[in-house]
Amino acid sequence: MEQLLNGLRACAEPTRLRILALVARGTFCVMEFTEILGQSQPRLSRHLRLLGEAGLLERTREGANVWFALPSAETATGSLARALLERLPDDDTVLAADRRQAARVLAERARIATESFQKRGAEWDEMHALDLNADDIQQALLASLPAQMGKLLDVGTGTGQMLELLAPRISVGVGLDASRAMLALARARLSRPGLTHCAVRLGDMYRLPMADASFDHVVLQMVLHYAEDPAAALAEAVRVLRPGGTLVVVDLGPHDNAACMTRLAHRWPGFSDARMSALLGDTLIDLRTAAVPGPLEVRLWSATRAPVPAPDAVAQAFALETTR
Repeated sequence: MEQLLNGLRACAEPTRLRILALVARGTFCVMEFTEILGQSQPRLSRHLRLLGEAGLLERTREGANVWFALPSAETATGSLARALLERLPDDDTVLAADRRQAARVLAERARIATESFQKRGAEWDEMHALDLNADDIQQALLASLPAQMGKLLDVGTGTGQMLELLAPRISVGVGLDASRAMLALARARLSRPGLTHCAVRLGDMYRLPMADASFDHVVLQMVLHYAEDPAAALAEAVRVLRPGGTLVVVDLGPHDNAACMTRLAHRWPGFSDARMSALLGDTLIDLRTAAVPGPLEVRLWSATRAPVPAPDAVAQAFALETTR
């Protein structure tokens, strides 16, 4: 009875329940918890200690890191933790946001762990890691964009390779990534001559730190298959796109390559044209597609944000609707 009471007391706090919900999805270290939950390390260390003392978390030390996981379901505390997690609502907005951040952290962990990243550093990109034809993909991307592009936002910029590629065509380029490690590599890349009009910043693709309709073009390359909520990421991209501006998505087509889901922590096994059209919704028009064959097919989708109707057109439409 005392063990049960200790477990209930330990998890009767919002942050600690959020931690349990996260470790039900995999193991995390303290620094990853700080990124996902947005809280300080000392505060989270205290929560982790209390959960550990109650037997609701298992600690495993590997070098400088300590990893946390749920205890075995065969133990009393492990079964208690799972029984509590079953009662958490799936549609809770806080837990949904945590899942999105956790997916990003897991993808970043997998990306940094790849051998190609270790060897190539700032020259790493996922297309090379997957042995895709990067030159053909780049040519298809360039063909989908105009020669003069104005302001560009590259969501999930990684090492800044996209900004470097499009630099001759744009007046201002901004790259956004949630990984400080990637941004450090991107800043090193963009310090080269001729790239001073390009910059990168830290940010979340679900909450872009930019004003509405502030970019002429938005690009998401090899990003959506990591996203816990692709529709939400695309909605944010459309929000910052000016009317008449172009959104370009470059991602994998549908595939059954299990290694992508494990080795690189992909959340989705590619996207079909029908799925992408549904994700983009009605805000975008003139959807165009292209495909680049390879070991895994890469698809490009480009679409235009619908122009805002003129005020007199809005009034006419309203008058027509009210007379029906």
